[in-house]
Amino acid sequence: MSKVKKIDLGMNYYDELFMTDEERKENRLPKIYDVPLSEIDDFPEHPYRVLDDEDLKELEESIRDRGVITPALIRRKENGRYEMISGHRRKRACEKLGLLSMRCEVVDISRDEAIILMVDSNSQRSQISPCDKGKAYKMRLDAMNRQGKRTDLKSSPLGQKLKPVNSRDELAASVNDSPRQIARFIRLTYLTPELQKFVDEGKIKINPAVELSYLDEEAQRDVVDLIDETESFPSHSQTIRMHKAFEEGKLDYNAISIIMRDPESNQRKKLSIPAERLEGLIPKNCSHEQQEDYVFKALEWYQKYLRKQRENAR
Repeated sequence: MSKVKKIDLGMNYYDELFMTDEERKENRLPKIYDVPLSEIDDFPEHPYRVLDDEDLKELEESIRDRGVITPALIRRKENGRYEMISGHRRKRACEKLGLLSMRCEVVDISRDEAIILMVDSNSQRSQISPCDKGKAYKMRLDAMNRQGKRTDLKSSPLGQKLKPVNSRDELAASVNDSPRQIARFIRLTYLTPELQKFVDEGKIKINPAVELSYLDEEAQRDVVDLIDETESFPSHSQTIRMHKAFEEGKLDYNAISIIMRDPESNQRKKLSIPAERLEGLIPKNCSHEQQEDYVFKALEWYQKYLRKQRENAR
């Protein structure tokens, strides 16, 4: 195993050596090392994808000119290797530049603590796809629940039982999304990869995607096939109909096809006639419902009149 080189933080080694544990804790000195990239493993099921895009190219240029300014965050694993918590893009940039090591801060935490820290440290990124965000939120909530935070069992100093605190509410307090929005993002993790790709590309909006997430895998794949066949994406109202039919046990390929091919009621052109144009043509004592009936009857009569005119002209 390659030797990990500790970076000088401006403190005399002997001063640190003779510090008491309390003094070390009070100083809270970060453990910054030059760690070989070959010894750093990616975080398992890391939800944030690293793309070789323009942003990564800019990061490469920054590291080439100034080095890694902000150390990556890693933890030591039981087998002696390291696990990346925050810094996957920096690691990728260093690899592309041919660097062998990277500045890292080593923290001594558990896997679940690492998951929470990993999600929190990446949540402020400017570009996060909806499905990546859903995977991250799900991982964090699962980790929080495994830690067994039972705030509902605590009592106030006056002996009054406190109201339960939901993990989702706790997560919402640390991110920019509401508990309801967090739940909607997590629903995206139940979509097939094909549908997730459509969501991340903006071809399917989140509302219809959430409705589709309640369908089983077979039904979702039928939706994908019909998207290819019809060259169109389902609207929110169409996915609501699919969800309802699925719950009733009535959703199959044919039912999805009928829904997908049915013109949207809100897409149909609506005829509106200004009330001023109808004045003097409809009796004033007609109610609204009677006025509508009057117009339809008048149109039916006019159709008969035109038909009779055509017959007389023959």
